[in-house]
Amino acid sequence: MLFNSLNFAIFLPIVFILYWFATKGNLRLQNILLLVSSYFFYACWDWRFMFLLIFSTLLDYYTGIKIQEATNQKKKLFWLWLSVGINLGFLGVFKYYNFFAESFAEGLSLFGFKANLGSLQIILPVGISFYTFHGLSYVIDIYKNRIKPERNFIDYSVFVSFFPLLVAGPIERATHLLPQILKKREFDYSKAIDGLRQILWGLFKKIVIADNCAEFANTIFNNSDDYSGSTLVLGALFFTFQIYCDFSGYSDIALGTARLFGLDLLRNFAFPYFSRDVAEFWRRWHISLSSWFKDYLYIPLGGSKGGMWMKIRNTFIIFLVSGFWHGANWTFIVWGFLNALYIMPSIVFNTHRNNLDIVARGKYLPTIKEFFAIGITFSLTVFAWIFFRAANVTHAFSYISEIFSSSLFTIPHFPGIGKAVFVAFLTGIFVIIEWIGREQEYAFKIISAIRLLHFRVILYYAIILSILFFGNFSENQFIYFQF
Repeated sequence: MLFNSLNFAIFLPIVFILYWFATKGNLRLQNILLLVSSYFFYACWDWRFMFLLIFSTLLDYYTGIKIQEATNQKKKLFWLWLSVGINLGFLGVFKYYNFFAESFAEGLSLFGFKANLGSLQIILPVGISFYTFHGLSYVIDIYKNRIKPERNFIDYSVFVSFFPLLVAGPIERATHLLPQILKKREFDYSKAIDGLRQILWGLFKKIVIADNCAEFANTIFNNSDDYSGSTLVLGALFFTFQIYCDFSGYSDIALGTARLFGLDLLRNFAFPYFSRDVAEFWRRWHISLSSWFKDYLYIPLGGSKGGMWMKIRNTFIIFLVSGFWHGANWTFIVWGFLNALYIMPSIVFNTHRNNLDIVARGKYLPTIKEFFAIGITFSLTVFAWIFFRAANVTHAFSYISEIFSSSLFTIPHFPGIGKAVFVAFLTGIFVIIEWIGREQEYAFKIISAIRLLHFRVILYYAIILSILFFGNFSENQFIYFQF
């Protein structure tokens, strides 16, 4: 059930009405309804994977309690590693087995050996990377004595499978979401309105910008041998805005939907394309994943405390793991390695925390220095996205080699270029709105500061009409569903 589908447009109001009116404010009934709704939502993808979700939930629920009850460190470690091992085992089989088998066979072939390990004809369960990380953070936090295990299975299950975040995040922490699930919730009109506003902005990002950009990004990337370097640059730019508006649009809809039910999810994006260096970009892009790797991988590895060598080593590890988390393809690993290289100068010269605040706060425009810093960071990001989007590493290098050829200086041309110009125009307007609203939690929230009701209504209608007239209603899946 896609957020940008008619089914979800029917599903959400029904759950909302039952949640606030049929339960009569009873917390237990509200949580039961959220759990049933979440399981129904997930079953709409493929009901067979419900068993995997429920098993993973039961595993972490039980091992969390056993970790707490363990009488010595050895037993605590046993239950922790049981949970971690089984969770990562399932993730490895479903997501990475074929990749490792094929890579191993190719490696042996270089030495003249032939190996036929076979591949598994299995479907990747939607959301498995996200709910696996929910459970892992939960049991690790119990082991570290950051939280107590939740004894109510329904409440814990809601934390793992809450439908707005179930299939593509944000990756929640038990320390943040569980206390909200356990606390009595009352309807807040202003919170609900803000949620609807963020949902509307997320739909605009997805349907108007991301899905329209996807049409041309797919055309150019899938037929890159037929196009000039200048056209390939446009393809990379279209994908750059596609992936941002697709994923941050999903996150906006997820956060807005959760707010309708009185719950606040972790912020996942903070205007990353306005970053002045790569370190700032990674503080603003997929924040819940970046912070997860920092807390559960980077810091346990020693973080920045062991000298420059350890800092460099740990940085490369988390970026390579982050790339691998995104998918079983060498392109993602190269993408992670490239970002690690990008961030190295700021690590070595200790400038990675120079840009903690939003750019040009309280100003209309950035300084010349900030403008060029944003441009350089954005260009590096666009280049890295080529590896993320390419079918394989060979395709990526072929794509890049054509960009850096004499055809870069020709006039771009591809089917539908007239419509592409219009989509680029809409994307330009989107960037302006994002810039104006960059100091808010999400750009369109700036409308709440407008006092004139008539002007606010006009802007709401402008967004709604732009979705209706310019939106792509093909019900395209969100990119991060594949991860």
